[in-house]
Amino acid sequence: MSNVAAVTGALVAGIVGGSLFAVGLVARPQIVGQGPTASQQSGQTVTAPAPVVTGPGGPAIVVPPLPKPGAALTTSGAAAQVETPSKTRQSAEGLAPLGQPRVEAPLPQREPTLVKYEVETHEVTALMDDGIAYTYWTFGNTVPGPMLRVRQGDTVELTLKNAADSKVSHSIDLHAVTGPGGGAKATQLAPGESATIRFKALNPGVYVYHCATPLVPHHIASGMYGLIVVEPPEGLPPVDHEFYVMQGDFYLEGDREEKGLHDFAMQQMTDEHPSYVVFNGSVGALTGDNALKAKVGEKVRIFFGVGGPNITSSFHVIGEIFDEVHPEGATGPTQRNVQTTMVPAGGATIVEFTADYPGTYVLVDHSLGRMTKGAVGMLNVEGPANAEVFEVIHTPGHDAPGH
Repeated sequence: MSNVAAVTGALVAGIVGGSLFAVGLVARPQIVGQGPTASQQSGQTVTAPAPVVTGPGGPAIVVPPLPKPGAALTTSGAAAQVETPSKTRQSAEGLAPLGQPRVEAPLPQREPTLVKYEVETHEVTALMDDGIAYTYWTFGNTVPGPMLRVRQGDTVELTLKNAADSKVSHSIDLHAVTGPGGGAKATQLAPGESATIRFKALNPGVYVYHCATPLVPHHIASGMYGLIVVEPPEGLPPVDHEFYVMQGDFYLEGDREEKGLHDFAMQQMTDEHPSYVVFNGSVGALTGDNALKAKVGEKVRIFFGVGGPNITSSFHVIGEIFDEVHPEGATGPTQRNVQTTMVPAGGATIVEFTADYPGTYVLVDHSLGRMTKGAVGMLNVEGPANAEVFEVIHTPGHDAPGH
């Protein structure tokens, strides 16, 4: 593709089951909307801004080819049929990856109030990988959907709209809601419809929301998930950077090496054999120009969730140790000095650490075979090196990094 930067080199080389593999990164253009937004307006009612969506192009990761799956089972209505990779595919030419969701800013100190959010579902065809397209079902045109951020004790008024050009019904189930279906019962919407619910944010924490329209795992596997942050009454301690990352597993019919538009593969989903496992909706969404950024000495907070629908994550940042982890998104006692934290499908966590040394730190699911399916992100840290933290005494100078 014309706007692809040069390959930046091999990122990770490691031993998995005795086999050496390497992953190389390719930079993507900047995505507008990466990083924190402006503070929400004060007062009795806070309205969330619409997510900023742009269309950066180009691949961000080059992976070793996977074995060809051959014929794939898909469903059409109640009957299943066999499709082969030789089917004529719609070209992916001219398509771009989805943009990235905003990170909502920490809330100012205030009394409990009414917070209003409006979210619209859209079905968007975009790139999942270089030359590989998929029709995502989204909240607000991004995967994950927009971060919702409130304070414990707030009353939240959420309006969900299903775009008139949608082909199927959609809904929303918020794990932060105490009520039937987490709101899903009242928000089952045909194309063009809308619904509004109100709920009290009773419990602090970080919670997943997702579509809950049958077949629920199909909707989730198409990208319909996000996080709602419910801050404790005193708020979260200040940090220098907050980032919003979610992992999801995607199931595409046919040969994933074949360029063009791929349909959803029901059989692969029910068998739990994902074609892609990615951060923020596509291969390389958090690499190259779109990598997370910090400076030496700054404190980083990552809101990390797993949309699923099937795969649990062993979340790890290569070369860093989590100073604090909020297990399963809880705001209670934290765990300290954690190397890898388990996050279930439909679950979330908060990890925090100080960037002590410059370099590129790689976000992975430490079930490392998933790197070949796209589960790679980057945090670039700039600043002076400190030999007391890390020092190379001798090295033969090979280019391929370890791990």
